[in-house]
Amino acid sequence: MELFIIAFASFIAALLTFFSGFGLGTLLMPVVAIFFPPAVAIAITAVVHFANNILKFFLVAKNADTKVLLYFGLPAVIFAFMGAYLLGFLSGIEILYEYKLFDKSFVVTPIKFVIGVLILFFVLLESLPFFADIALDKKYLPIGGVLSGFFGGLSGNQGAFRSMFLLKAGLSKESFIATGVVLAVMVDSARMIIYGESFLQEGDIDWWMVFVATAAAFLGTFIGNKLLKKISIEFIRLVVSGLLIVISFGLISGII
Repeated sequence: MELFIIAFASFIAALLTFFSGFGLGTLLMPVVAIFFPPAVAIAITAVVHFANNILKFFLVAKNADTKVLLYFGLPAVIFAFMGAYLLGFLSGIEILYEYKLFDKSFVVTPIKFVIGVLILFFVLLESLPFFADIALDKKYLPIGGVLSGFFGGLSGNQGAFRSMFLLKAGLSKESFIATGVVLAVMVDSARMIIYGESFLQEGDIDWWMVFVATAAAFLGTFIGNKLLKKISIEFIRLVVSGLLIVISFGLISGII
């Protein structure tokens, strides 16, 4: 059952990335976190996210802007390492707080709390109408790389800051999309190195499940790219936002 749920979530997440305003990692990680510890869930999602971005890389990378990759991408890679290291540190702390409710004990670890707060923050951030209109001058690209890379390494949430800083970089639509994909691959590559040394070596990871989820994401990407680019699904966006908020509070409260 968990294989089907995660594969289906991966397919839907990849499909929705073309028009929902959220990235694959933002949508998929909370679902995986229902079945795995948060740190391991982030690492598993990173594998799927990385593979899916490699597919997009070969489809659009030729249109990426080299200058933006340099000024934004290099700080992003450096701080992705730092975010990933912080994730490893937090995952080693067992209990942040615990409480009882209706004679049942709930335990919240630091990693659950941090990831829950970050999911909530980015969902609310990407859902606010004014956020989509924020575009910072291209001289701030290195700062954008720092923020995007750090949060990408820590939780996988990197798209919100990346888009905000790239909007005024003078890129065409094709170059904007391609540059974002290449930057995502750069950040994913950095954090995969750290995850590979820790979380991905955990014995409880079902690699067959990772393979199926990746294949499902590929299918969602192809379908989204071919058929659904121009479809407006604001209602689905709102539903997805609501579910992510519920999962966020579940992590923060220790229910998940």
